Amino acid sequence: MRMISLSVDGIKQASQRGLYQWLSSQDASIICLQDIRCQEPVLTNSPEFQLDGYFCYALGAIDDNQNGVAIYSRDIPKAIMYGFGATNGEDMNGRYLQADFEHTSVCSLLAPTEPANEDDSQRKELFFHDLKNHLHKISHKRRDYVICGNWGIAHRKIDVSDPNAGKNLSGFQPQEQQFLDSIFQGSGYADAFRRYSSEKDEFSYWPSGEQNIGVGLRTDLQIISKDLKERVEYAVIYKSQTFSKHAPVIIDYDIENL
Repeated sequence: MRMISLSVDGIKQASQRGLYQWLSSQDASIICLQDIRCQEPVLTNSPEFQLDGYFCYALGAIDDNQNGVAIYSRDIPKAIMYGFGATNGEDMNGRYLQADFEHTSVCSLLAPTEPANEDDSQRKELFFHDLKNHLHKISHKRRDYVICGNWGIAHRKIDVSDPNAGKNLSGFQPQEQQFLDSIFQGSGYADAFRRYSSEKDEFSYWPSGEQNIGVGLRTDLQIISKDLKERVEYAVIYKSQTFSKHAPVIIDYDIENL
């Protein structure tokens, strides 16, 4: 079963660059998009944003056309969950959407990145604190989880093209790396891509907007719960076409039914 995750930097731009034609060729069961920068009715009611054979769900930002997450699924979910209960409500600001199936929950996540001021820094810190607690809580449930998203964090030096330059970048700070450590080591989750590949030079995000120009980071992750660790069959970061500053993350799982 194939799942694709991509942060699109605005769905209109990505669509104009051929995103939907490419997605139609991938035969994915689940597609998670982040940073769609539109409200739910725009995505679900516009013909140019539809995929034949898929059901579409979305959560836009609270007050504007920033942020936004979406899930396309071939199967109808049993339930859709908007947000995860962050204490400051930031999860409802177009940042977290969850589709619950019979045995598996798939989430599309857009984490806060690059704080511009102290308020933004506190909002980001609280978001990750609450997300860590949420992920720890659901790790005890008797179901599988796949959290696809733009996490805005490169975990290790191998995930940054120039670690020395990366030290100055949001997304490669010690406290951000510690967050991933806490959910991997403390709650049993895993980075699906790294379950398949230990290759260097595998980056999903180029802040410059051009591959191999400037510092590249692997900040787009599919994070999986413990019972899926041995079910990753194939993983790749697709770089042959450019739809945004981010590259699609494609993971094939040994899962027959969600």
